Amino acid sequence: MNLTLKIWRQKNAQDKGKLVDYKISDIEGHMSFLEMMDILNESLVAKGEEPVAFDHDCREGICGTCSMYINGEAHGPDRGITTCQLHMRMFNDGDTIYIEPFRAKAFPVIKDLIVDRTAFERIQQAGGYISVNTSGNTQDANAIPIPKKDADLSMDAAACIGCGACVASCKNSSAMLFVSAKVSQFALLPQGKIEAADRVLNMVRQMDEEGFGNCTNTGACEVECPKGISLDNIARMNREYLKASI
Repeated sequence: MNLTLKIWRQKNAQDKGKLVDYKISDIEGHMSFLEMMDILNESLVAKGEEPVAFDHDCREGICGTCSMYINGEAHGPDRGITTCQLHMRMFNDGDTIYIEPFRAKAFPVIKDLIVDRTAFERIQQAGGYISVNTSGNTQDANAIPIPKKDADLSMDAAACIGCGACVASCKNSSAMLFVSAKVSQFALLPQGKIEAADRVLNMVRQMDEEGFGNCTNTGACEVECPKGISLDNIARMNREYLKASI
């Protein structure tokens, strides 16, 4: 395939940034999107130009760092995948592909396609933990009976990898899907109920302080989420928040 890439280039957080055109050829459909980006960068380096900066780590859809906004969609046109799992067969010969960083006030651009997502880490630090007394004869966690439905729902919520696609796809740049997944992960289990009230209050407060927008239930976050995190988690978090506030 021969493609035209329009890639967002931005030297640093202070730079205005702009879309730059690149031509790339001989791309095979079996290649991943990041392999295509690697080929582009190799050609840029060979010509003495600055390669395009982008985040990646595991390249297995686990770490969530390979976050790109491709043709107006977080992680690109496929569903249930991260950018590293997107294959070039989703595009056609001669296509023009727009590649941008995730756009959100709370995700400032560091360079090119890399954004600062440490806001998510601060939200998790505000309440994404449980306190357990491990001295003495502490009961083994595996010995605590948990209804299968609750365990399954908790594991579904825990599948969130914190990539930020929910924020990037939301017209309000809301982090409600991410936060609700982290709240639900613990709120559904006995070990997390002790601190449930403090957790939801602290995490929602931190979310607001980071500058994320409010949820208006458009559902774009659920559609673009690579792990299929359900909107049901937002409803659960709202109930938890209401109980904690009262």
